[in-house]
Amino acid sequence: MEQAWLDELAEFVRIPSISADPAHAADVEAAAEWVAAFVRAAGGKAELVPWGQRPLVVGEIAASDGTAASAPTVLLYGHFDVQPPEPLEHWESEPFELDVRGDWAYGRGVADDKGQLYALLKAGATLAAEGRLPVNLRVVCDGEEEVGGHSVVEFLEQDDRGADAGVIFDSAMIRRGVPSFAIGTRGLAYLHVTVRTGERDLHSGLYGGAALNAAHALAQTIAGVLPRNGRLPEPLLAGVVPPTEEELESWRELPPGQEELSSQGARPADPAAADEFYLRTFAGPSLDVNGIETGSPHLQKTVLPVVAEANVSIRLAPGQHPDEIGGALDRLLREAAPEGADLEIEHWSSSLPGVVPPDAEPIRIGLDAFERAVGKRPLVIRIGGSLPIVPALVAKGIPTIVTGFAVPDSNIHSPNERMLVDYLPLAVRAATELFVSFAKL
Repeated sequence: MEQAWLDELAEFVRIPSISADPAHAADVEAAAEWVAAFVRAAGGKAELVPWGQRPLVVGEIAASDGTAASAPTVLLYGHFDVQPPEPLEHWESEPFELDVRGDWAYGRGVADDKGQLYALLKAGATLAAEGRLPVNLRVVCDGEEEVGGHSVVEFLEQDDRGADAGVIFDSAMIRRGVPSFAIGTRGLAYLHVTVRTGERDLHSGLYGGAALNAAHALAQTIAGVLPRNGRLPEPLLAGVVPPTEEELESWRELPPGQEELSSQGARPADPAAADEFYLRTFAGPSLDVNGIETGSPHLQKTVLPVVAEANVSIRLAPGQHPDEIGGALDRLLREAAPEGADLEIEHWSSSLPGVVPPDAEPIRIGLDAFERAVGKRPLVIRIGGSLPIVPALVAKGIPTIVTGFAVPDSNIHSPNERMLVDYLPLAVRAATELFVSFAKL
């Protein structure tokens, strides 16, 4: 790893661009300016575009030798905001000072996502400096990914420029030496449910067994949408696009589901859950009760509660739409509620799922390029979580590679976040090979 590269990255990491803390709003903007200045120093153009509460960085590095008019265009996305570093007492070095110890570089954002965004930008800058950049690189970055912002999604919805391919370095290898391309993300529908069964809480000795209990009513309501033997009610499965055989072949090389569960101290939801781990978390919808509040769960109080609340969310598989599945979930909850209970359902948030066809040209070219650069062909997987920019890019017809060079023990979002020092130049090499190979698009 070249010291000059580490010095550049250290400048970026030094900016405490914590998007969740309003006191760091100026630091988020400073990180945006750092990205824009890097693009300009590479011979490109870049500007900060006000959008909502935090700026976007929008720029471009043109293809070399005057070929920009005919060269393919590749859109690069990354985020320059970071998670708060707390608890500070668990850090072994200053969170916003890049510290190299042994095989690792430590610092908040070094893996998520400043180090990986730097690798993309450095690859483009180096190719441009050598006069070898065969594609136009569009840079669209935001400073609110860690707080779930949608500014970049709104920007893409209004953007007419488009691109022939997209590249996002913001994830991790399956394990050291085993890269992956995530071609699908799940969507989300998030509901808040309130059950009311009377005017005030009651004495359970005087009214228990006769008066409707809100806690019981909420439990009955939620029971109507829970899976049975691992399978959700049929209306919540509508529209699912099943994985291809190529995807399934890749998933067979992933760590066993039982290993994934036990490594997190989790227990299988049912006898088939471990064997179906990736089918359920990558390719199917999943419903979860995220929190319940009612009555007196901590003090001994013989009360019959008349108000109970719960947050209920469903992760959506590719092919599903949050309006349709959120509506079906709403209907099933209402149908399951007992007579006499007043049910209020608020739809708090939603996001679309997205999937890139695994045989899309940029994916095929990218797999070959990564195999040359990394020495291992990436596994083609999906992500169980939601990443709103992926469906936004899919909707614009931009096949996108989502990959990354963090590893499972990179401590992302935790104290002592770290990146393998040797993986930073490896990420630059892989990005370089991608950009060169995309000349074929």
